[in-house]
Amino acid sequence: MVNGPPHFTESTVLPRESGKNCKVYTFSKDGTLFAWGDGEKINIINVTNKRLLHSFNLPKAVCLEFSPKNTVLATWQPYTTSKDGTAGIPNLQLYDVKTGTCLKSFNQKKMQNWCPSWSEDETICARNVNNEVHFFESNNFNTITNKLHLQKISDFVLSPGPQPYKVAVYVPGSKGAPSFVRLYQYPNFDGPHAALANKSFFKADKVTMLWNKKATAVLVIASTDVDKTGASYYGEQTLHYIATNGESAVVQLPKNGPIYDVVWNSSSAEFCAVYGFMPAKATIFNLKCDPVFDFGTGPRNAAYYSPHGHILVLAGFGNLRGQMEVWDVKNYKLISKPVASDSTYFAWCPDGEHILTATCAPRLRVNNGYKIWHYTGSVLHKYDVPSNGELWQVSWQPFLDGIFPAKTITYQAVPSDVPSEEPKVATAYRPPALRNKPITNSKLHEDEPPQNMKPQPGNDKPLSKTALKNQRKHEAKKAAKQEARSDKSPDLAPAPAPQSTPRNTLSHSTSGDPEIDRKIKNLRKKLKAIEQLKEQAATGKQLEKNQLEKIQKEKALLQELEDLELGI
Repeated sequence: MVNGPPHFTESTVLPRESGKNCKVYTFSKDGTLFAWGDGEKINIINVTNKRLLHSFNLPKAVCLEFSPKNTVLATWQPYTTSKDGTAGIPNLQLYDVKTGTCLKSFNQKKMQNWCPSWSEDETICARNVNNEVHFFESNNFNTITNKLHLQKISDFVLSPGPQPYKVAVYVPGSKGAPSFVRLYQYPNFDGPHAALANKSFFKADKVTMLWNKKATAVLVIASTDVDKTGASYYGEQTLHYIATNGESAVVQLPKNGPIYDVVWNSSSAEFCAVYGFMPAKATIFNLKCDPVFDFGTGPRNAAYYSPHGHILVLAGFGNLRGQMEVWDVKNYKLISKPVASDSTYFAWCPDGEHILTATCAPRLRVNNGYKIWHYTGSVLHKYDVPSNGELWQVSWQPFLDGIFPAKTITYQAVPSDVPSEEPKVATAYRPPALRNKPITNSKLHEDEPPQNMKPQPGNDKPLSKTALKNQRKHEAKKAAKQEARSDKSPDLAPAPAPQSTPRNTLSHSTSGDPEIDRKIKNLRKKLKAIEQLKEQAATGKQLEKNQLEKIQKEKALLQELEDLELGI
């Protein structure tokens, strides 16, 4: 355990645990308790007074979680059955943190969603059991107070915040019936009109449900395992918005491709989505699912709002180079663009000032370590694991909301003692024939710049991407026309058309009149065909009579094309 900024010295709260069997740890939600496993026991200490509270004999435990108010410690170990096929012993234990007694044991076969879900005040606790959601009250796990029974509930998420508690449930589709997500208010589960909202969709093998902090709406990322169009390896994703007042919508994403990440701002009034084939787009939407600000395109696949919601980091981790873009969300200004190469983990410090990035095993087994950054791009602390070691887990000590006040955003890089490392830029391979020639910069994709999508005064609606493109074209044509007029002198006749125009110099403008555009398109098609015939003739191929006639018409076609384009 290490002290946070600005010291980074080893903490005296936890004596260093050097055993090789330490595979799990967790903090409580308020950061006052710390539990870890050393391969023999699960130990709990009080971070404030460094006192060991309890040790539980659980050598195989691999998951730990505290309830929101530190009343219960939940532990999970892999489920095993005996050789004769009889049911295994319960593997999910719930311990009373105060007394150290085991309150209840359950059988929980899957590691996924192993932990029971508590409301923030611990009044209710819920578990998904055999396609039902079982509710317990006041941490009394011997009595099931309520059940939410729908056919084959696959997943559920309790809402954050105070009463009234709400729950979002997902039921996958079967036999031609669609999948659906429903929102309920606890404990009103019965009757045909009990649901607060319902959204059904066909394209969903699995879903991710994200409540906003105020528990007024849920974002649902519905994904299929296979994209039937063959456009993506990642399957197909759609983003849905469901509000507790019954409203629902499909969030229209302007670029096709996977949805990499969706995050709510802590204000609960907007969310950010990162989506589309690389280079990916990132857009902030409001609660009407209208785009508010578009960050353009870039190498990114993740988004992280700061705890206070005033800074947004867009990052490209995993198979991307680790470039981060740190944005001031209020003014939509770029603060810094640091690079955290090979990062597999990212976390904001609860103070909203510092960032933790890490390279952990098993995702990457080399160059493991972590870095602490200031959001202005300075590395304040760096730790590299020795070459024969691996880093498995790293995290900040949590704090409750409101402990750290939001500070004014600074754009000036914070001074640091850690020497800055320039990321190694790999030069592109150049074939021998091109090595002594000047380098030409060619891009596979044209990057789109950021743009504010909020309606400007006088405009009712933000322009769509196509409308903006057409507007820019129209303005460019207008400027070209004025230039041509100013160049021409009234007493001079227009210069005669050149005998032959190379194909690549033909203008690609559009007139706005569909009939003229169609004629221009047909003329270009004919000229291209003539060009191909000329090339065939040059190689010595014998042309037919009608093909030779086509070539003779080239001059007339060029003249006609020029007349049409000058009329634009």
